Amino acid sequence: MKLQKGISLETIAKKLNCDFVGDPNHLVLGINEIHRVEVGDLVFVDHPKYYEKALKSKASTIIINQSVDCPEGKALLISEHPFDDFNQLIHWLSPSKAFKVANASEASIHPEAILYPNVTIGDNVRIGKSTVIYPGVVILNNTVIGENVIIGPNTVIGSNAFYYKKKEHGFDRLLTCGNVVLEDNVELGAGCTIDAGVTASTVIGYGSKLDNQVHVGHDTIIGKHCLIAANVGIAGCVNIEDHVTLWGQVGCASDVTIGEKAVILAQSGISKSLPGNITYFGSPAKNIKLVYREMAALRRLPEILENL
Repeated sequence: MKLQKGISLETIAKKLNCDFVGDPNHLVLGINEIHRVEVGDLVFVDHPKYYEKALKSKASTIIINQSVDCPEGKALLISEHPFDDFNQLIHWLSPSKAFKVANASEASIHPEAILYPNVTIGDNVRIGKSTVIYPGVVILNNTVIGENVIIGPNTVIGSNAFYYKKKEHGFDRLLTCGNVVLEDNVELGAGCTIDAGVTASTVIGYGSKLDNQVHVGHDTIIGKHCLIAANVGIAGCVNIEDHVTLWGQVGCASDVTIGEKAVILAQSGISKSLPGNITYFGSPAKNIKLVYREMAALRRLPEILENL
C-alpha cells in the first residue's frame, strides 16, 4: 500500500510508542508484506529466521523485535510485537470501511457495463467498459476491473487475505489493505474466490480464463493468457507467468513461481518453483517425461522381483 504522503520515522515511532534507529526525518512511503515489498516501504519481521531476508530486502524501514545493525540507507523500528504494530499501522493508515448499500456510491461503473440483479459492490470499485457481472457476485472495496471482463455467478472478489499469526490464545489475522486487479478480457467462472493482497494487489492478467470454483490467494500474480481449470487452489504470493495452464484440482503452495508456458496436469501438487515450457504431473509435480519413465519402471517391478 502506497501512502499519499510520506510519514517520518519519528512520527511512526511515536504512534507505536517504540524506539527507532535512523534519521528521524527518514520517510516511509508505503507499507508492505515481505513478498511484495518495494523501495520506500515499511515491512515487519518477528522471527530471527527471517531477519536477514527482511534486512536485505528492498524495504527501507523494518519493524523488528531485536536490536541489530541497521543497514545503510534504511531505518529500524524496535518493537516488542512487530505483527501487532504492523496491524496498528494498517488500521491507522487504511481503516476498514464497511459499505451499506448493494452498489456503493463511491464505485465507478462504466455505463456500458452489464450488472445482473443481486450484485454487491463495495466502495472505490472501478468497473470497465463492456464488463458483464452475473447474479450473486460480491466485489469488495478497492477492486479494479478492466474492460470486457466476465464474472460468473456467486464469485467473490477481494476477500480478506488468509494470513494469520499463531498466538497462545489462537490466531490473529493480519489486516488486509490491498486489493484485486482484473485486467482486460479476464473471465472468472461461477463460485470463484479471489483474495485481496495483504498490502499490495492480487492480479489476474490480460486475457486469462478461470473455470468454476477456483481459489486465488492473496498477493498472487497471474500473467497474461493463462488457463486455469475447475477446483484449482492457488496459495498466496504465487507468481504465475504468461500462458501457463493449470488443469483441474491442481494445488499450489505459497511463494513459488511457475514459468511461462508451463502446463500442470490435473490433480498435481506444486511445492516448489517450476521452470517454464515443460509439462508437469504428480505430487510433488515433476517433468512428465520423468514421470512416464518412473511409471514404466514400476510396471516392470513384478517381473523384476520374480527373477530375483
